[in-house]
Amino acid sequence: MSEDRAGLLDGAIAPVSNLKLFGHEAAEEFLARSYRSGKGHHAILIEGPEGIGKATLAFRFANHVLRHPEPAAAPETIFDPDPGHPVSRQLASGASHNLLHLSRPVDEKTGRVRTAITVDEVRKAGHFFSQTSGTGNWRIVIIDPADDLNRNAANAILKILEEPPKRAMFLVLSHAPGKLLPTIRSRCLPLKLHELSPPAMDQALGQLGLSIPAEKREAVLSLAKGSVARALKLVNYGAADILEAFEQMLEASGPAQRRMMFKIADALSGKDSEIAFGFFTEHLGDHLSETARGLAMAGDLGGAEHYARLSSVINQQLGVAAAYNLDRKQTILDVLAAIVR
Repeated sequence: MSEDRAGLLDGAIAPVSNLKLFGHEAAEEFLARSYRSGKGHHAILIEGPEGIGKATLAFRFANHVLRHPEPAAAPETIFDPDPGHPVSRQLASGASHNLLHLSRPVDEKTGRVRTAITVDEVRKAGHFFSQTSGTGNWRIVIIDPADDLNRNAANAILKILEEPPKRAMFLVLSHAPGKLLPTIRSRCLPLKLHELSPPAMDQALGQLGLSIPAEKREAVLSLAKGSVARALKLVNYGAADILEAFEQMLEASGPAQRRMMFKIADALSGKDSEIAFGFFTEHLGDHLSETARGLAMAGDLGGAEHYARLSSVINQQLGVAAAYNLDRKQTILDVLAAIVR
């Protein structure tokens, strides 16, 4: 399966077109009241795990602000967007002159989403703010996510944040705010979102119509960790089956273990396996870290050191393989062999 529409997962709703948000009522209330007070911050850092609704919240708030450009006259509640309203239609079509969505661009040559937000993308923000709004409305930039800014792009954004234009607003999204430039974080008001609760996950997945086999539902929801994106990857990209094979590999030995290793390598090196591969390598890192932590807590410092070192070696191995475009199947087999050795 492909991750098309500029990175949108199969089965997902584009945040700009998503009319519902579940589990973040307190955050919405804070944004609405802060804006209405007229004392809202010009840059808000919306942080939290991937796939929990940060971008949807950002677009809902942007819709709210653009529909109510005078803070004192804005309602204290952010309502579900009206898809028939001119603001909603302009945002959904990408035709709004008052909102700029900065994300990883699509490479015109390959058709793939690039690995970073470049300084050329950030320059669009400078041009965006240099334009005079015919309506005198707000100008809003959504950076989605700021984690993807390369060094030059991050520095370029910082310059704009330091001297923001009048009636300008930045909604800066981040899965891992600790990795952002400290100077960017210091110029933003942090708004932390948490993993979705089980009821909110049920609502969100129900809206998407995601069909999870009854016998796998409990395992999928546990592995999803309150993230709709993780649930989509588990179900629509085969990640649940790959993780099940990984657990079986850890428990097996001899030829049976070898068969599971090849099964995993085949699944992760097949056509359109990028999403599953990324999910698996993230899970692998978590597995090694948790194993090391568990051993340390149990007093096995030698075992903990082994897994911590193994995690570092595997990260380096995966990085080299990506940099030199090495055969993925062989790389995965080498990584799995190092784990079971």
